[in-house]
Amino acid sequence: MSKRPKDYLLEQERFEIKAKSGGGTLSYEVWGYEAKGRTVVTRYNLAYINHSMHQGDNGRVLGFDNAHDYHHRHYMGKVQAVEFTSYEATLARFQQEWVEVIKLNRGKKS
Repeated sequence: MSKRPKDYLLEQERFEIKAKSGGGTLSYEVWGYEAKGRTVVTRYNLAYINHSMHQGDNGRVLGFDNAHDYHHRHYMGKVQAVEFTSYEATLARFQQEWVEVIKLNRGKKS
């Protein structure tokens, strides 16, 4: 049985969203390794943070991660397990949902 390669940080990015576009910060942190010419994601933390929309959970309005040995979704302080098919599918869902959150909350005052 071959030993799994050591994980390393694949991506760590933060994007500030202008206030007129909804405000907040997008944060991406992805860990994994390369095997047989492909990238294997082992850990991820995707978050939309906006303290003016949600003060709890360190301002995390929406997030997906696989900490604590299960895949789950954070939304306005609530956490629920989610079915995991792939990191790419989770990333696409996160991107779609944070855009919807901004659309729904644009112009609202907290």
